[in-house]
Amino acid sequence: MAVAEATGTATQTPPDPAASTAVVATVPAVLLGTDAPALTADQAAAAEALAAKAQTDATAATEAKAVADAKTAADAKAAADAKAGAPEKYEFKAPEGKVYDSNLLQAFEAGVRDANMPQDAAQKLLDQVSPKLQAAQDEQVVTIRKEWFDTSKADKEFGGDGLEVNLGIAKKALDTFGSPELNKLLVSTGLGNHPELIRLMFRAGKALSEDTFVAGTAPASQTKASSVLYDKTV
Repeated sequence: MAVAEATGTATQTPPDPAASTAVVATVPAVLLGTDAPALTADQAAAAEALAAKAQTDATAATEAKAVADAKTAADAKAAADAKAGAPEKYEFKAPEGKVYDSNLLQAFEAGVRDANMPQDAAQKLLDQVSPKLQAAQDEQVVTIRKEWFDTSKADKEFGGDGLEVNLGIAKKALDTFGSPELNKLLVSTGLGNHPELIRLMFRAGKALSEDTFVAGTAPASQTKASSVLYDKTV
């Protein structure tokens, strides 16, 4: 057998066409590129759903982070306020058109100062409780005025069947010794229903008209007297 000596040049074997075809057949189709196969309708819908879910998840994550950041900031502020404690002087603001009762405000300030409550927290607490306190106060005022009303109406000296006539007598004294400002005060505060105030005016009116007043006859200003001292204050 003859042995060929190496000449430095390798002998190349020509490719087998059948083998090349088999290798190409095993390579998968291109997934992304110009040669990628077109998506079916189901695949396109699935891709859209996946993209929509990714967007929803991203939005939810952004919102959750914003909420967490806001809570962190609020907690930090609350901690800082708590550390700061009560200010040297509280500055409370009432809602527009409202005025806080000075005695009530003084008592409230004493309470929040004892609790070492910072300004912002104290104002927030006042804003929350003041409407309920105002409602309770208004209800109490109505109750008191109604009690004055009923007591005056049944008073043995000037009430009963002669109430309208006697209110006219009291009105005469009010017109003589009082003023328009006093009239307004009696109506706005409900004191026009107070039995002792009516009694005072009634007795003064009797003293003024002892020589001219005829019992059982209502003065010309009777209706006006009733509206000022009685009906309009409840």
